[in-house]
Amino acid sequence: MTMRYMVIEKFRNGAEPVYERFNTHGRMMPLGLEYIDSWLTEDKTVCYQLMEAKDPDLFKAWTDKWADLVDFEIIPLATERKP
Repeated sequence: MTMRYMVIEKFRNGAEPVYERFNTHGRMMPLGLEYIDSWLTEDKTVCYQLMEAKDPDLFKAWTDKWADLVDFEIIPLATERKP
């Protein structure tokens, strides 16, 4: 079953080093981890990303490539809506 996750990225040294790596290497996500959308705080220190995965272990392969620049919090989201 595919689950959605809110990923909170806190940039250790601001956004510039993160953007430099992204522009050079892309997101570097493993197959099966899907990016949906993202939002950046006005001061560009925190990014909120909505992602999907069937296997939550895929996040480790991705976050390990960014761990020197970013602190991550990964929150599983409930997808069912109740009235």
